[in-house]
Amino acid sequence: MATIHPPAAGVSADDLTAIEASLRADEPAYLDDLERLVNIDCGSYTPAGVDEVGRFVAGFLAEIGASVDARPDPDGRLGATIVGTLPGSEPGGARLLLIGHMDTVFDPGTVAERPFAIADRIATGPGVTDMKSGLLAGLYASRALVRRGTLPFERLTFVANPDEEIGSPSSTPHIRELAATADVCLVLECARANGDIVSSRKGILDAKITVRGRAAHAGVEPEKGRSAILAAADLVTRLHALNGRWPGVTVNVGAIDGGTRPNVVAERCSLEVDVRAIRREDLEAAAAAIAELLGELAVPDTSAELEPMARWWPMEKLERSGRLVDHAVALAERLGFTVHDAATGGASDANTTSGLGVPSLDGLGPIGGNDHSPAEYLELDSIVPRTSLVAGLLLAIGSDPAVAAWRAERG
Repeated sequence: MATIHPPAAGVSADDLTAIEASLRADEPAYLDDLERLVNIDCGSYTPAGVDEVGRFVAGFLAEIGASVDARPDPDGRLGATIVGTLPGSEPGGARLLLIGHMDTVFDPGTVAERPFAIADRIATGPGVTDMKSGLLAGLYASRALVRRGTLPFERLTFVANPDEEIGSPSSTPHIRELAATADVCLVLECARANGDIVSSRKGILDAKITVRGRAAHAGVEPEKGRSAILAAADLVTRLHALNGRWPGVTVNVGAIDGGTRPNVVAERCSLEVDVRAIRREDLEAAAAAIAELLGELAVPDTSAELEPMARWWPMEKLERSGRLVDHAVALAERLGFTVHDAATGGASDANTTSGLGVPSLDGLGPIGGNDHSPAEYLELDSIVPRTSLVAGLLLAIGSDPAVAAWRAERG
């Protein structure tokens, strides 16, 4: 019978005490770095700012002994993806992947309008939670392990990507490449407002549907026209009727554009559609149902085609992901707080890694909320506990013989 290894058994009380003490001493430096990063305009389409954050990340990783590679966006529109590889002391041990993003959703000038600030142990500023605090948690946790001494894994790869807020178009190929040889992936998005970590995320299909009809004079000879807008309007109703057909599936037409003038029967109309599902098979079923609807338009002699703009398979809670949750729950209890795992409807880079079959866990950053808004905030009292959790989790996973065995089982 195989030996049972309790969650977090590889992390001693002395390890956890030393990690927490180290990070407590680092808190002032963490806050200085947080202010520095938040006060950089680094929206996804502001590559100069994103690359400024990237240079900070690269320097930090190099200082703790990682080899660092900056991978430019091939189209030159976005910042570079930073990849740092920290060698461990256990050849053949676990291969860990840690991912945090450097970009925000905010336009240039946002920092001048509302720079980093602290009041009553709450920090505010653009990207303070999503995800400068998580990015720093990963860096500081990695440094705490290096200070500890031996690293009980084969390697730790840290990816800081420049484009998560727009679907990671430039960094996804790098993430896929690195995930292909990883045993586990941890993603540093912020914790839910109640402190929950994230073990599953819905998959997403973002698509554009273009309906084509026939133009005609709307007053003189409307009978010669075939209104793409009318066909699209009926299609919107039937698309929304798909909600609830499968558990957890949502379909939303969020934007419509069509026609040219009120006196012209519309020749074209486009719909932007968001489809989400908990399970991959349901996302595929919903996509098939949409394709079927496109062949049944209400207006004769009109047609429609669907163009997928982006797709993320669901981050499903795999059995092995459950073991990562068990480690996190046990470590949090020993650190003096409670965590639960939760499902969420939003996607992250964890969808990519999980979709490749890599056990993944997300929501490991400090606690905050109101992401993507002027009210975004970070609870400063969560920084040390949550960063200690990340460090302890890396140590627990690296010390877990079951994790190293997963690679052989994957073939």
